[in-house]
Amino acid sequence: MVEIVKPALEHLPSYKAALERGWSPDNVRLEEATREQLAAIEEDPAAFLASLDDPEGRGPPITLPDGTTVPRLPGFRRWIWDGEAAGSIGFRWQPGTAALPSHVLGHIGYAVVPWKRGRGYATEALRLMLGEARAVGLPFVEITAKPGNPTSHKVILANG
Repeated sequence: MVEIVKPALEHLPSYKAALERGWSPDNVRLEEATREQLAAIEEDPAAFLASLDDPEGRGPPITLPDGTTVPRLPGFRRWIWDGEAAGSIGFRWQPGTAALPSHVLGHIGYAVVPWKRGRGYATEALRLMLGEARAVGLPFVEITAKPGNPTSHKVILANG
């Protein structure tokens, strides 16, 4: 059974092992994000876990590729779990509106470890995360996928 879990110390060894196998929870920054997360886990596991749950957007500003900084949006991350780490799914929003800043490509992003793809994990994780999005009060969410990613298109369409 696949579920989404709040990142916790009990799940961290499995998540770290997935990173060490070369998986990245970030579909844009890839290896850079993996290295950053491994370093953060090594430095302070509790602080790393706390950084994944920021529903008030109190974390540090985000630096965009052009070097400008923007305020961090409220958001949180859940780990896709089937008894071990199977991926990651995150949700971010702007309080009081479903609109997103132009630099944000969607409310929800996810990544499944390569060795567990094709099992419906992303579809189920997205279904579960949509429930959490409704709890924030958003009337809809935006989710984007690259044109050449038909697997993600199917995941999104399967969830309406």
